[in-house]
Order: sequence, then structure tokens, then C-alpha cells
Amino acid sequence: MSSNGRTRDFGSRYGGSNPPVPAKKSFEEKAYMESSICVFTGNSNRPLAESICGILGIKIGNGEVKKFSDGETSVDIHQSIRGKDIFIVQSTCSPTNEHLMELLIMLDAMRRASAKRITAVIPYFGYARQDRKASPRTPITAKLVANLLAVSGAHRVLTMDLHAGQIQGFFDIPVDNLYAKPVVLKYIQGKYPNNLCIVSPDAGGVERARAYAKPLKADLAIIDKKRERANESDVMHIIGDVAGKTCLIVDDMVDTAGTLTNGAVALKEAGAASVAACCTHAVLSGPAISRIDSSPLEEIVATDTIPLKGDATMCKKITILSVANLLAEAIKRIYEEASVSELFM
Repeated sequence: MSSNGRTRDFGSRYGGSNPPVPAKKSFEEKAYMESSICVFTGNSNRPLAESICGILGIKIGNGEVKKFSDGETSVDIHQSIRGKDIFIVQSTCSPTNEHLMELLIMLDAMRRASAKRITAVIPYFGYARQDRKASPRTPITAKLVANLLAVSGAHRVLTMDLHAGQIQGFFDIPVDNLYAKPVVLKYIQGKYPNNLCIVSPDAGGVERARAYAKPLKADLAIIDKKRERANESDVMHIIGDVAGKTCLIVDDMVDTAGTLTNGAVALKEAGAASVAACCTHAVLSGPAISRIDSSPLEEIVATDTIPLKGDATMCKKITILSVANLLAEAIKRIYEEASVSELFM
């Protein structure tokens, strides 16, 4: 019987006869032989990978991701993974190109080491914002990354809160796109129980905001904005009644925080009693932290799909929630070939 509880059919491998009876092994050796799941990580988010392994009750894979003196990425796997079910936890966050290359090279190394199945666990999927030709002669980089992952050896992808759900269609391999909403909702229900208004930062985020507002039985508002260029936005006006309410802006990511802080100012000017925000991915690049510190935002709730760095670690307005339990449960279900869709509910 295999480690996941299913009986293996040896008949076809041995011409219909029973397989040879192996010599008895010690308990330790048997446990090692039957263990067929390994979780590895690169350098982008090792704390999250270690938390996932702790929940699964396994040790993190024995591998090393380093660089040559000229900056090229080098990967060494220091254990046998032949026939194993491999999960590589790697967020493609800043420096995005470096972490993406680490993931691609790790996938190639696992494939060449005869892993049975390789799942790329990408808590934060970089390049997801470039999902269409928004103007002439521009790339669709999300599709390019999808191709690179498959060619490098990924058999499936496990990710969280894609910037655009249709990116799943860019892959020719299975993709499980989890949502951090259950983790964030639990926190919001305890922190903001009364007089709450969920706010979408733009028209494109209304569906996400409504998904939060419904279980919280909260009002819904929309920030109507005009974006002149990338990473810059001008807030126009507020659609909905926010006067005297606790407003919570809901988005999938916070990058330079321009949209977020401008929205917070507009909500306060419209009479909001207080303004907070929540997101899945705390990208926080460029002037994000200085903008947040000087804004009327009281709190930003984010998850650990991206580790905080630099000034972000000192910002008292940022609250981090862990998605390790959610990812660990998904990994367990993929390994056991059980339903993952239940985690989307």
C-alpha cells in the first residue's frame, strides 16, 4: 500500500504475478522509503515554506540555491527525489527576475532528477498585471511566464489571488488559484464588526469587493479613478454612501500605494469615520511606505505571500496574516489526489 493509502497494482509490472518479497527493513528505513512528498524552496520566501513544512509535519527539502560570481543562479539538490512528488514554494516577488529564474532552474533540476510530479507553488505570481495587449506593440508577459514554467518542467501550478483570473487559461497544465479571503475575512470580522463599508479601489475590483461585503453584511462603495500612467492614479469621486462609516478598501495587491492612499484621502473627504485596507500581496515598492505612513489609513492587512523587507518591516500600520495553513492543505490534497475546489469556497 502506498503512503497515501491507495493499493498499488503490481500485477501489470510483473506479468500478473505477485512481486518478489523484499527483505524486511527497519522502521526508519521503511518510513523513508514510503515518504514520497518533498517541499523545496528558493530564496524568495523561505519563512513561508518552512511554515508550510511545519504544518505538514515534514522537513524542508535539502537543496541549495546560490549564485556564481557573475550572478548566474546555481541549484544543487542534495537528496534523491526520483519518483517523488515535488512542491517548489517560490514567490516571484522583488527582485522578480531573479526569483523567477531561481524557480525555472529549480524546475529543470527536479525534472532532470526524475521527479514523478512537480508542482510550482507560487504564492505571488509576478508579471500577472501584463495579461493583455493594453496598447500596440506590448507583450503579454503573463502568458510568457506560463509557457516558461511548463517548458521548465512544472506539471501543475498552485498560486493565490491572481491579478486576473483568466491567466489560468494561459496554462496548458492544471492551475489551482486559491483565495486568501477566508484568512482575511476571519480577521476583519473580529477587528471591524460594526458599521463597515467595503470599498473597491476601481471598477475592475467590484466583484472582489462584493465577495467580501456579502459574508460581512457590509455596504459597498466604489472609487472612480482615472489612471494617467502606470503606478499613478487620480481619484475622481466616490460611488456610494461612506459618511460616518468604517471603510475598508479591498484589493489583490498594493504596489506603490498611490491608488490606495489617494483613495483613503477621497474617502475621508467624503465623510468616512475611518479608513483601512486589506490585500493579499504586499508588493510595497518605491515610495509605498512613505505614502502609507503619511496617509489617513489606520491599518493595512496583508498576507505573507511576499515577505516584508526594509522599511516595510518597521511600518506599524501593516498587519500580516499567514496563508501557510491554506497552502499546506492544498498541497496535502494535491498529493492525495483529493478535491482542491473545496478550498475555494
